[in-house]
Formats: sequence, C-alpha cells, structure tokens
Amino acid sequence: MNSLNYHESLKAKNVIKLRELLKKLPSFCTDYFIGKNDVIASRTKIAYAYDLIVFFEYLHDSDDKFKNCPITDYKIDILDVITRNDIMYYMEYLSYYKKDGKIFTNDERGKARKLASLKSFYHYYFVNEMIKTNPADLVPMPKLHEKEIIRLDINEVVDLLDLVEKGAKLTKGEQRFFDKNATRDFTILTVMLGTGIRVSECVGLNISDVDLDEFRFKVRRKGGKESIIYFGDEVCDALSNYLELRENIIPVEGHEDALFLSMQNKRMSVRAMENMVSKYTGKLNTLKHITPHKLRSTFGTNLYRETNDIYLVADFLGHKDVNTTRKHYASISDDTRRKAIMNFKLREDMDEETDTVKKDSSKNNENPDD
Repeated sequence: MNSLNYHESLKAKNVIKLRELLKKLPSFCTDYFIGKNDVIASRTKIAYAYDLIVFFEYLHDSDDKFKNCPITDYKIDILDVITRNDIMYYMEYLSYYKKDGKIFTNDERGKARKLASLKSFYHYYFVNEMIKTNPADLVPMPKLHEKEIIRLDINEVVDLLDLVEKGAKLTKGEQRFFDKNATRDFTILTVMLGTGIRVSECVGLNISDVDLDEFRFKVRRKGGKESIIYFGDEVCDALSNYLELRENIIPVEGHEDALFLSMQNKRMSVRAMENMVSKYTGKLNTLKHITPHKLRSTFGTNLYRETNDIYLVADFLGHKDVNTTRKHYASISDDTRRKAIMNFKLREDMDEETDTVKKDSSKNNENPDD
C-alpha cells in the first residue's frame, strides 16, 4: 500500500471497503458495481452499497415474501417481484427507523439520495434486459426545498484568521498544541478561503503540487480529474511560510510528499481537518455552524461578487455543470439586483431639484459686466 501515492492508496482502500460491503448483498449486485466502474466514483459506490444494504434489510425484515431467504441468497428475479408500493413504503420507512439499537432518520435530501441509488441500480439491470420491470422509475423523487447558503461575512473572515494567528480564545488544552500547529492551521484556512477547494482536495495536496513562482497548485478533483488552481498573494505568503517549517519536519515513511501533516507527522485526514476548522470557527461570535464546505461557499460568494462571472466561479469550484453554481449563488445575484434598483431614481429628490432651480435662477440674474 505504501508504494501507492495518496490518491491511489485512497482508491485502493475504497475498493477493499466495497468488497466487504458486497458480502452483505445478493451476489448479483456485483454485476452492477462492475458495470458502473467507469461511471461512478469509488466513494459514491460505497455510499450506494450502504444504501442497497438498507433497502434489502428493510425488505427482508418487513415483508413476509422476502423473509424466507437470506439476503445474500436472493436471486436477480427478486427485482421483478418488488413493486412500486414496496419502494414507496421503503421511502416512508426511511423517515425514522431503528437498527441494532440505534435510531436513524432521513430528511428529504437523505431520501432523495437513497432513491437515486435505487433508481441507478434498477436502471442498470433494466436497460441490460436482465429484468422485465423497473418499479423504481415509477417512484417520484422527493421535492427538495432550497437550503440557505451559509457563508462567512467579510468581518467574520478577518476575525477567524486573526484568531488563528493569535491563538485567542483557545482552552489550555488547545494552547498546548497551538505553537506547533498555528502556522499549519492558518495556512489551511487561508488556502480554503482563498481558493475554494474541498477539504478532501486540501488533504490530498502534495508538496510537489505547489508552484509558488506561478501562484498555483494542482488538485485532484472528484472523479479523479486533475486541475490547476491559481491563488493570490495572501495564499502564496501563507504557503511560503508554512513550507519553510515543513522542510524541518521528518514525516512518517509513505507520507514524505504530503503537504499538511498531523501531530503524528502523517498526512492529515479529512476528519482531522474538519475538527481543526470546527475548533476555530466555533469560537467566532456567530450563530452559524461553519464547516470546511462553508469556507468553500464563502470563497465562491466573494469571487462572484468580485467578478460577477458565474462561469469563472464554476471553474474555480470544479463544478461540471454551471447550473449547480448558479443555483448556489443565485441569491447573490438577487441581492445585487435589489441594491441596484434601490439606487435607481427616475427623478431627483424635490429638495435637490429646488436647490438646482434657485442656483440656475441666480446665475441668470447676474450682471454680465460684474
């Protein structure tokens, strides 16, 4: 595993994880995941596998016609036995259920994702003529209500970076590690706020990816595509300062090229980076719950306000479909239009008009010989 780079190692771990999950599913499910190798990312396949496990466990535990056989022994013809109503009842079940002593709930977005995975699953077998029916296609997707985009205001960004630089408001326990991690943490937050990269992309950054001379670095996007991201002076200065310290750290074998290291001198994990962001943002005087994704939204907001170019924002954020970007930042456009129309006047204020008339009148009465 150590001979692989970070991204290859992560993909290999996902492959192993998927194999473990497939042991809980009917054997015919393997055909689906192999058939989708070039279409679905490895992390998405794991999410789909979890969703399918929930679906088949629901069928097995709730319906007499599916109880007599272990889930792993189900044959593909069971898909033609499952009806539209079975799936509709499953969607209702997802609202609230207990499993192994734990309570699980799903809002409209959770249900939508699980139904999307089921639709993809059924569609594969149906178009390949391995089943005769596609009841999942008959179930409508839940209506999703737009969520308010949470982002940091300009003054909150300033407060956050000041807080990380000075270590203010930290507990005694947090202060113990502050001196060692302050430059690293400040750099991570500056990179996220200054480029809009995802936390997984930030974790995957290597020293060899960074080009300070050209103000850019290389990131691996979702789906494995590599992109070049450019950054400004503030990000460049933060990276430059951090790299000076990074040169004096001896990393664990296999983590030599990792840009951001943990206290154990290994590449930071996504969870560790999320916890670091929460530690600092939780001390801001705000009711907002700020995650790394909210820092990404903050960058997108600021870039759009600065450029008014939705295509540029989409490119920086790595959105394949500009409509995804437009949906998230439409409220900014509305805000801009609202401010513009409030400053638009058909007539000047009457007081201003009166003053203008008086000035013009006095000019007309002046003696041209004076």
